[in-house]
Order: sequence, then structure tokens, then C-alpha cells
Amino acid sequence: MYSVSNLTTVADCDVLLGMAQKEKSDLNFKKLSEERLVTNYSNNAVEIDAILQGVNAEIAAVDTVLAILPEGPTKEAEEKRKVRLEYRKFLLENRKESYGAVALLEKELDLERVNKQLAEVDVFIAEVTAHRDTL
Repeated sequence: MYSVSNLTTVADCDVLLGMAQKEKSDLNFKKLSEERLVTNYSNNAVEIDAILQGVNAEIAAVDTVLAILPEGPTKEAEEKRKVRLEYRKFLLENRKESYGAVALLEKELDLERVNKQLAEVDVFIAEVTAHRDTL
């Protein structure tokens, strides 16, 4: 796969192996970071969805109450409550975009990319090492 036959000295192989080991170390660190992010985003996605469902239920209940209340201070208080709930819903929907299911899938994709890169670095190391052993 790699043109390791162009390497003619053990020193050249050692330089490449050193660079590859550093890359592997960096990727392992990145993998750990991505795994933690996936865990956090996974927990956040579930939490945000649950809270959002509760807020939507509260808004529906307030709408029902508002429909039957006569004009007056109680109705005004419920209208203010609805505005606060709608604002909370807005904030949760924004959080959902940043930390919800879509963001979780993006982080899972990032993690899988790192895993593929690590696998390819391992292949590179194996090929260079095998060629070095023949020199």
C-alpha cells in the first residue's frame, strides 16, 4: 500500500516511525477527548429532550387554562407564565441544536474518523517496521 520500498536506510524508517508514533499518540489523546464528548452529548441529548417535553406539556396546559379563563389578573398571570415557558422552550431548542441528537451524531462521526485514522497509522507503522526489518 505504501511505497516503503523507496526507503533505503534503517534511519529513514526510524524517522518515519517516530513521526507515526507521535501522530498515534496525538490521535489517542483526541480519541479520549471525543469519547468524553460523545458521552456528554449523549447525556445532554436525553436530558434536553425530557425537559423540552415537560415544557411543551406545560404550555399545552396553560393554553387550555387560558381558553377558559375570563379576563382578569389570573388570566394575565397565566399569559405571563406562557411567555416565560415559550422563552424556556426557545432556549431548550437552541441547546438541543448545540448539544442534542444532531450534535451527538456529529461527535460520533468525529470519533469514528479518529478511529479510522488510528487504524491507518497502525497499518503505516506495520509496513514501515516490516520493511525496516528487511534492511
